[in-house]
Amino acid sequence: MKLDLSKVVSGCRLGVLTNLGKNGDKTLEVPGCLLYTRCGSAPHLTHETLETIEKIPAVTQLTLSTLAEYHEVLEEYKEGAGKFIGMPDSVLYCSLQDPAAPCPPGFITNKTVSVWGSGGRMEMTASKFMALQAVVRPDWFQSMADGETVQEDTSKKRVRKSVDRTLAFLDECLQMQQKSQDLQGVEVLGVVEGGDILEERTRSAKETAKRPVGGFVLDGFQGDAMTRELRLKLISSVTAELPDDKPRYSRICCYFPLPRQFPHSFIIRVTFFYRIIKHFT
Repeated sequence: MKLDLSKVVSGCRLGVLTNLGKNGDKTLEVPGCLLYTRCGSAPHLTHETLETIEKIPAVTQLTLSTLAEYHEVLEEYKEGAGKFIGMPDSVLYCSLQDPAAPCPPGFITNKTVSVWGSGGRMEMTASKFMALQAVVRPDWFQSMADGETVQEDTSKKRVRKSVDRTLAFLDECLQMQQKSQDLQGVEVLGVVEGGDILEERTRSAKETAKRPVGGFVLDGFQGDAMTRELRLKLISSVTAELPDDKPRYSRICCYFPLPRQFPHSFIIRVTFFYRIIKHFT
């Protein structure tokens, strides 16, 4: 994965993400977006219908929360989630949570995170998380993270713990990836946390950038917990600490059209984003 920038102005970037996919023959213009799926399927679209739509994003987002229940199936299948869902040529990105489904807070510890599937809560240690990534076989995946700091009343102590936990999770994931034959060549994305506290956001960005990650997930900017001015201030401070040659990711969960609290300057400061149009199931 290589980010070729054609223009950078005040932290805002235009370019192309190249060398994507197993064969390195896929590209994605940035800023851009991902194809959102639930358990590998775009909501309300069959594969046949999807193939008739022009300019589908080159990168498909899978969510660990919807795949975790199929761990044993994918392990027995042995050929990865891409072929299993009928999209063997797509570039796959695996996020920890489903960005269109809110998660109950209070279920993260120093050793585990929790995801919610159709059968309820599933607790993930780092070893279980990495074993699942090994059978999914994505091109990139988001590291484990403690993102429960988007509420307005979150204390500074809780935000600091979130950053510390997320960095510790990242270190564990990177160590296990180096030892896994199935995950060689797969990019790990470090998660930048810090809630609405500038000091912690900056610390999280600086420390994550020191690790050998393939890119960054800017978490916690969705929703209405922050004012527009504070969000822009935090985004500017975070992106200033991140290298220009690595992609940045964030998410937008919204009704169409794009909400005004996510101005163009936000979108263009990240490489691409998950734009989730609200759907009903």
